[in-house]
Amino acid sequence: MTVEKKEVRIAVTDGMLIPSSKDKTLVSAWTISLCLAIGTILYLCITQPKPYYEILKFLPDGIIVTFQVTISAIFVTIPIGLVTGLGRLSKNRAINLIASTYVEVIRGIPLLVQLFFIYYALGEFFQLPDLASAVIAMSVCYGAYMGEVFRAGIDAIDKGQTEAARSLGFNPRETMFLVVLPQAWRTILPPVGNEFIALLKDSSLVSILAVSELFRRGREYASVTFEYFEAYLMVALIYLLITLLLSKAVSIMEARLNYYDER
Repeated sequence: MTVEKKEVRIAVTDGMLIPSSKDKTLVSAWTISLCLAIGTILYLCITQPKPYYEILKFLPDGIIVTFQVTISAIFVTIPIGLVTGLGRLSKNRAINLIASTYVEVIRGIPLLVQLFFIYYALGEFFQLPDLASAVIAMSVCYGAYMGEVFRAGIDAIDKGQTEAARSLGFNPRETMFLVVLPQAWRTILPPVGNEFIALLKDSSLVSILAVSELFRRGREYASVTFEYFEAYLMVALIYLLITLLLSKAVSIMEARLNYYDER
């Protein structure tokens, strides 16, 4: 008697827990967290308008910059991730080796170190604006992680799909972009959304480059008023609120993809 062993892989990331699109319950971890975040912000601003409401009025500029950095980086990260993922799947040994080396090297260096290197170390040879340095560093860093997401998503598609496309006369490029990637997107979307949310949280690191994003704006307020607890509490609550709303948006998009796929 033989017992078939099932391989189980556990992946742990620092991203948000994307709400399940099938979970229709009113009370869930997501709704509790959202109510706590909104309720705490409202309670503090109403009961103690000074300093909490003043802090809230001070932060919108930083929120806008945070989204500018995050959205700019994600638009660069996705193409890098796609190219890296395809390179990791390439049968050409040189291309595969280059892509794999890029992933290993970048994932082995902390994002904070990469930010310092691009802005300060490379600054000895050519000067880059603060915002551009932040976007480049985050794109290069998350491109390596996104490459693994694309590789896993593409690899999960049944090989029969590729064989069927080739039998219909599709060339390798058409097979990948017209057959494989559209099917892989449904699998890729949740981790891509997770990486986007993680990227938004890590955008707080760009404050070291004097980019006035959300965290730096909170620090600027605290350095003037010395109300460190109040400022950082409000910054933390706003980060929590933003990431919760983004995780729900990813869940809704995933549900829509599943809906159209089932029709």
